Amino acid sequence: MAATVATPVTPAEHDPDRCGSEEESRGAEAEEESSQQQTGPAATVTHNRLSKLPLARIKALMKTDPDVSLASQESVFIIAKATELFVEMIAKDALVYAQQGKRKTLQRKDLDNAIEAIDEFAFLEGTLD
Repeated sequence: MAATVATPVTPAEHDPDRCGSEEESRGAEAEEESSQQQTGPAATVTHNRLSKLPLARIKALMKTDPDVSLASQESVFIIAKATELFVEMIAKDALVYAQQGKRKTLQRKDLDNAIEAIDEFAFLEGTLD
């Protein structure tokens, strides 16, 4: 018959290899819980903070399409976020060409070069002409 030895469980000591403290991880968990999908007026406030583009303007642009009669807050937010990510991606790619030219300012030719060089931007060819 095996003997069972009970050992008291103590809180973990500070581990130098571990990044952040328990308080920070609790704060991050609380932040994740509060960022869960919300509905109502609180959701609008959350979406506004997460989007850098004006959501009212995005919604107005969406409604200029005759096929769009109604646009939910969530759809407007998704379109705004996708637009932000697209602009960020093309700007970063154009920045590479500006840096090759030893410049810090993006120019039209940098955008043209990025559009021509990257297949994902093929649908934009000729739009800056």
